[in-house]
Amino acid sequence: MMQTKRVAIFIDTLAGGGAEKVMMSLADTLVSLGHQPELIVLTSRFDYELPTNYPVHVLYTDNKAKINGFFDTDKHAQKLTQFIDKLETSGKYDLFLSNLDDCNRIVAACNFSPCYFVIHNSIEETVKRTKLMGPIKYAFLRQCLQSLNGKQLITVSDGIKQELETVKRIKPSSIQTIYNPFNVNKIRELAEQPDADIPQDDYIIHVGRFAKQKRHDILFKALRNVDSRYKLVCLCNKVGKAKKLAAKYGIEDRVILPGFKQNPYNWIANAKALVLSSDFEGLPTVLIEALTCNTIPVSTICPHGPDEILTGELSHYLAPRRNPEALAEKLNDALRSSHQSSTALSNADIFAKVDAIKVAERYLALTN
Repeated sequence: MMQTKRVAIFIDTLAGGGAEKVMMSLADTLVSLGHQPELIVLTSRFDYELPTNYPVHVLYTDNKAKINGFFDTDKHAQKLTQFIDKLETSGKYDLFLSNLDDCNRIVAACNFSPCYFVIHNSIEETVKRTKLMGPIKYAFLRQCLQSLNGKQLITVSDGIKQELETVKRIKPSSIQTIYNPFNVNKIRELAEQPDADIPQDDYIIHVGRFAKQKRHDILFKALRNVDSRYKLVCLCNKVGKAKKLAAKYGIEDRVILPGFKQNPYNWIANAKALVLSSDFEGLPTVLIEALTCNTIPVSTICPHGPDEILTGELSHYLAPRRNPEALAEKLNDALRSSHQSSTALSNADIFAKVDAIKVAERYLALTN
């Protein structure tokens, strides 16, 4: 039996994003295996409920604190090092895991070991988008990426790994793929919980932050060509902005905006289809969650992840990105098929790669 391992998981916030959820799921699994994960959250921003089965430490408790200053990396790294030194008076960490750009830049300036940096998104697509935001944001992103040179990287999909090895924008000391962990039984249990807010009428669902990357504009354009009997539920933040965009495309009467939900699984399970309209991803968790809940997922073939999740006959539900007409066509196909056997969903190949226990064991192997 493996000796108990103490694992520090760095993340910039616990806002309602996919990387945050993935790391909390990993921590839950590590606890179930008898280990001691701890979340080290750099800033005090929380959408997710705080866990009670493992510690959460906050570096900056002032909710106005910012960590994205161009010249503040060394200052934050020094504070984080002192913070970890204090936590290690009760025992050394066996593994450090860092997530997301701002966090990675700061952790990379520290000397934690063994330390791995988890890449959750397509780097090249992030670079393209950031260039459009102006030279300052682009220079800051370059600084974040350059901080990963010589570091040990983990990618959440093979697509990201292949991109990094092909483009060579980052020169890591090592790179490997470890898929995101999914506790299928827990998700299915949560999917059974009642929620009085769930619509009685048939609906499609989109789960994701209201951000340019998620392409709600493409989603709303597609909805205009989707069977009018179906509403669209968007579980997102920034409800006001989402409502304004829906009005712009003339479909506000078909869009339901309940806001962020701690438990999205019962909403997903009751939907006739789930849709992902993103420009880019890493390994989109919502597609695997839909499969787990026996809901057909429809997705753009964006870099990276959808084509690693929707394989075999499920690949029929992949549409070219930035093409609302094609996305609508695939959604209509899914809606016509929603009553059919769920065998293809429950037997999807991806489940073997994202089993929570196996994924946690891959991470624990890094402590050796």
